[in-house]
Amino acid sequence: MRIEEDIKLDFDDVLIKPKRSTLKSRKAVDIERVFTFKHSKKSWVGVPIIAANMDTTGTFEIGDVLKKYHMSTAMHKFYTNKDWDNYDGHENYTIPSIGASDKDFEWYKEFVIKYPKYNIVCVDVANGYGEYFVDFIKKMRQEFSDKTIIAGNVATSEMTEQLILSGADIVKVGIGPGSGCTTRLKTGIGVPQLSAVMECADAAHGLGGHIIADGGCSTPADIAKAYAAGADFVMLGGMLAGHDESAGEKEEEIYQDGFIWSNGQYKPIYKKREFKTFYGMSSNTAQKKYYGGQKEYRASEGRTVRVPYRGSVENTIQEILGGLRSTCTYVGAPGLKQLSKCTTFIKVNNTHNRVFIDKEI
Repeated sequence: MRIEEDIKLDFDDVLIKPKRSTLKSRKAVDIERVFTFKHSKKSWVGVPIIAANMDTTGTFEIGDVLKKYHMSTAMHKFYTNKDWDNYDGHENYTIPSIGASDKDFEWYKEFVIKYPKYNIVCVDVANGYGEYFVDFIKKMRQEFSDKTIIAGNVATSEMTEQLILSGADIVKVGIGPGSGCTTRLKTGIGVPQLSAVMECADAAHGLGGHIIADGGCSTPADIAKAYAAGADFVMLGGMLAGHDESAGEKEEEIYQDGFIWSNGQYKPIYKKREFKTFYGMSSNTAQKKYYGGQKEYRASEGRTVRVPYRGSVENTIQEILGGLRSTCTYVGAPGLKQLSKCTTFIKVNNTHNRVFIDKEI
């Protein structure tokens, strides 16, 4: 046993220091990136935001909206071949997801034959530290040399390097930071996400690879901080939940919100609110839905929550993109590409005033 003495940081531990800027307007900021990937040699142009491959957010409906903004969607693993037959996704913004089993490998072989236009695949497991996972990535690279391979999740520089050297073009970074994840509570495992992104980005870029900051973003500011820390892409789950395009039925509930004095007595005030259900893919909810229940040797590492209904996902996208443009103007970055070079982080005890945070209307 040993202890690392240096303090690791999360998004809430820092602010970005403003600097002089020559930019006159948010319109001048370029939020698209151009990447050429290490192994596949494929070029990619777009806004580097990816909807997470959770079954509530990695949906065809989300994908149809995001691709209009040149943003990507990692589709969840539970779409059938018949589902894919009826979907016309974009070759670079639609990402099928698989696990790391022999069954997943065979499924993807058939998928490539049937749908060759999709250039990127996400190989997704909760724990990317197993030797079996490294071997699987090597096998994927050997079989699908022209596909851009995303591999994860990990949270350390050493494993980021290992996956890139094994054939991954992009490494997904994040162990336990997601709003639907309880891995840190159940296992004690994890690395605070800002530090994880900084360290893994440094390792990946040194080898010509790329990373995705996966999890931990609850505001547009967090997304900006992830890019500022060196992330090439940011993956969002909870921030894209609760919308029309998210999976799940919209539900209503009536709740009491105080009292009003009327006719000589206090009468309760009742209001209606709408919500959708959002859950982690290691939660009891997901395990019951797709695997018949939680296995006896496993603990649930995800939570199930009710997310306020938010209307169209385009509303949230506009808030995110507007926030990113504004961040760049505050530090003088002409685009996302330059943001990390223009960033100085300040360690803080508090990032914002919370007095009215739960009272917005």
